[in-house]
Parts: sequence; structure tokens; C-alpha cells
Amino acid sequence: MANKVINTAGAPAAIGPYVQAVRAGNMLFSSGQLGLVPETGELPESIEAQTRQSLANIAAILEEAGFEKSDVVKTTVFIKNMGDFGKVNEIYAAFFGDAKPARSCVEVAALPKGGLVEIEFVAVK
Repeated sequence: MANKVINTAGAPAAIGPYVQAVRAGNMLFSSGQLGLVPETGELPESIEAQTRQSLANIAAILEEAGFEKSDVVKTTVFIKNMGDFGKVNEIYAAFFGDAKPARSCVEVAALPKGGLVEIEFVAVK
């Protein structure tokens, strides 16, 4: 089975030589999702708003691919400031509810476009 590129207007277009996500059989692999607003390409100012938007972008990609939040088995969260961990964690926990995937969270020196948070995922149907 050939891999299928997933592209939705509900998430920001890629800002480099990559795609929003790729479906490979029953698995879905996303690129990192910044908190970019799809309609404007802009980042909200706060870590909370960027986290919510990053997760909204993930939800749009999952929907486009025919997956659900409960299909997500692994995420990686990149944050610019580990001091924001609690704020990100609270929003992240509300988004996933009881369907908690495995997760890594790392602090990074910088993210594209000056982002404060970026989240990628792997989902399995």
C-alpha cells in the first residue's frame, strides 16, 4: 500500500519541504504542529493560545485522515521554556481526556517562526 499525504485547510500549510502528515497503512505520522492559525499563518502571543491552536491543528489533521484523538499512541511536545510545562500540560490533558497517549516533552532553544510550543504525533487505527 502506498503512503498517503494528508493535507487539510484546517491546519496551517507546511512552511518547509514537508507535509502535514503521512498515512502509512494503519498508521498516521504528523509533522510538528506549531500554534499557527491556519487562516492567517500567525502565532497567538501566549503559550496557552499557541498550545490550544497546536492541538486544534492536530484535531483537524486527525479528522482529515479519518482518525480520532483516541487513535493517538505517541506525542512529542517541544517547548521553548520548561517553565511553561504546567500551562501546556493542563491544556494537553483536557484535549486528550482519558485517551492519554505516551508522550515525551523537551525544552528546545528555538522553534520555527518564534513559536513557544510544537507538538507531533503518531496514531494507529
